[in-house]
Amino acid sequence: MRIIPAIDIINGECVRLSKGDYNQKTIYNSNVLDVAKNFEANGIRFLHLVDLDGAKQSQIINYKILEQISKETNLIIDFGGGLKSEKDIEIAFESGASQVTLGSVAVKNPELFQASFEKYGSEKIILGADARQEKIAVSGWLEESEKDIYDFIKEKTNSGIQYVISTDIDKDGMLEGPSFELYQKIIAQNPGIKLIASGGVTSVEDLEKLIPIGCEGAIIGKALYENRITFNDLKPFLSC
Repeated sequence: MRIIPAIDIINGECVRLSKGDYNQKTIYNSNVLDVAKNFEANGIRFLHLVDLDGAKQSQIINYKILEQISKETNLIIDFGGGLKSEKDIEIAFESGASQVTLGSVAVKNPELFQASFEKYGSEKIILGADARQEKIAVSGWLEESEKDIYDFIKEKTNSGIQYVISTDIDKDGMLEGPSFELYQKIIAQNPGIKLIASGGVTSVEDLEKLIPIGCEGAIIGKALYENRITFNDLKPFLSC
């Protein structure tokens, strides 16, 4: 199972929110590149980079930071937040993203989502399926939809999507453990899916529990920044 630390960006700084609330923001570092370099120096290979300014403003904002990280590290980056147009998606790839995560656009503009999937393929496009009480949320989690998360994922995997990042928003940034049942259910309904668990990972035990469920990756945020999980703890996972 891949270990994927997250960097969330607001105003060019590395931050974490609690339950996606922009008013509950903690700044961990004002230099995002330093954070990324530190990850790499400690054996990390993958990075989940989220443009929270972009998510709020519905367009890519922090692509220069993406460009900087991709030029100055060898991290394999998936980038999300505010990718609402063909041009935004293009900019993300041109700036060094290996994959992009598309969430809101999959709900609000399914034609563009499908066109992007057909253009870039299943290795490059990740479906972002973030939910609150099993209903999909969009636009930096500021809007909720009536879409059921299970139906939504099923519809997209039937169209050929392989990679899915799913966040239970109520768990995100709360350090209370991930939504194991949610992930079990998603994987049971979509055999062969490459599901990346996100939100609530607090301990090594949480990571160990996600492996038998069948998660392809796990995103870690606040637990890493607050030393609940250390790089030393991650060594056994990184050598797999």
